[in-house]
Amino acid sequence: MYNAVPMQSTCAVIASLLQVEAPANAYAPCDLILDYVAKRLDRVERVVMYNPDAVAHHMWQKYPELYTPVMDLSPLPIPICTVMPSVTPVCFASMYTGVSPEVHGIRKYEKPVLTCDTIFDSCIRAGKKCAIVSTANDSISMIFLNRDMDYYIYPTMDEVNAKAHELIAEDSYDLLVIYNANFDSIMHRYGPESPEALAALDQNCKEYAVLADLIGKTGRKTVLAFAPDHGCHEIDGSAGSHGLDMEEDLNVLHFWKCIG
Repeated sequence: MYNAVPMQSTCAVIASLLQVEAPANAYAPCDLILDYVAKRLDRVERVVMYNPDAVAHHMWQKYPELYTPVMDLSPLPIPICTVMPSVTPVCFASMYTGVSPEVHGIRKYEKPVLTCDTIFDSCIRAGKKCAIVSTANDSISMIFLNRDMDYYIYPTMDEVNAKAHELIAEDSYDLLVIYNANFDSIMHRYGPESPEALAALDQNCKEYAVLADLIGKTGRKTVLAFAPDHGCHEIDGSAGSHGLDMEEDLNVLHFWKCIG
């Protein structure tokens, strides 16, 4: 069974939280998320999107103890169904444009710069400041280039997270996107449920808690999301993969946290 909430709805959720016009033709926002936030914050001053790659819904089902730092902060998991093909550039393009691959134009594993409207363009038009913090040559560091925003691109995840911590403390951005590829890269090599991949997932969940703590110290009303792009499955040889039309690859969970 595929999850009910489409990945494309994430874009309009961010737009609504920041009170900017959603990109043209964006899918409607998930009201469950908006209601959840409205009950906890009288306004939203900043959105921080933490994007761990390839963290599938079934990982939460099998290893809920690893999600303790996330669930303690965000007890409401939102069941998201991503898009096909379930590969990183296609999925992140849909997450941050709010439209399907047929509309935004990335329909396979390639990393062209998007020319269609994105949430970053919406925020920029409204005078909001945006930044992406990512490792070099990864999809999210490439497909949203050429916009009047800041890009912090580093060789390693440790450098990415250190810079993200610095930017949160400086409190200079209205929309901050942080990408971690560790689980994806490790599960491809050793399999999604290998000790190495589980350690990477544990690292992602703990990083979410670190981000929440740092955000809380700034005093700014912020919504923080744990938002994977797609899932994964095991293949022959105990390696991992994704990209197919199957629950393991399409179903993910997003978590939202209100701070401030």
